[in-house]
Amino acid sequence: MYSARTPLIMVAGPRASHRLLILACSATKRTDAGRMPAIERYDGPLWRTLRAVNPDPRLIKVAFLSARFGFRDARTPIEHYDARLSADLAERMIAGGMGTRWPRPPSPRKPDNYGVHPGCEIASLSGHGARPFTDVALVGGALYLGVMRSFLAGFREMDCIAPDARIVEINAGIGIMRRRLRAWLAEARP
Repeated sequence: MYSARTPLIMVAGPRASHRLLILACSATKRTDAGRMPAIERYDGPLWRTLRAVNPDPRLIKVAFLSARFGFRDARTPIEHYDARLSADLAERMIAGGMGTRWPRPPSPRKPDNYGVHPGCEIASLSGHGARPFTDVALVGGALYLGVMRSFLAGFREMDCIAPDARIVEINAGIGIMRRRLRAWLAEARP
C-alpha cells in the first residue's frame, strides 16, 4: 500500500535517456519589440522545425549558442539583435572556455561582470549535475559546431553530460538538417 512516506520507484527499462539539444541561433528573428524567449525569437528553418515537432519539454531540454549570448537555455528572454559568429569570435569563445561570461562587456573599460558562464546554463538544465544528459544533439553550421564541441569536455567535467552520452552532430544542407533534427526529436516520443 502506498503512503506519503513510501518512496515511489519508477522503472524505465534499461536507462531512461535525458536529452539535450544545443541549437545554433538563427539569423532570422522575429522583430517584436522587447524581450521574448529565444525559442520564440529565433525564426530560422531549424527553429521552426523544433517548434513544429513540439517535443514535450520534459523529454528534451533545449539550449542555444549565440554570437551575442553564448550558451543559454532556449527559454531565456532575449531582445532582437544582429550578431554573426565569425571565425575570430568562435576562436575567442573557445579560448575563453568555461570561465568567460557571455555577452561580453560593451566596452573593454567596463568590469567583466556581464553575462553568464556557459556551464551555468547547461548545469541548470541538467539539475546542476543531478541528472546528466545521456543523449546530446549539436545542431548548426561548422563554426557553431566547433564551439559546441570544444565545450563538451567542460560540460562533462561539471557532470552536466554523462561520460558515455551519445553525441549526435547535425550539419549539412538545410533540408537534410531539418530532416535529421526532426528524426532526433522524434526519438523522444514514447
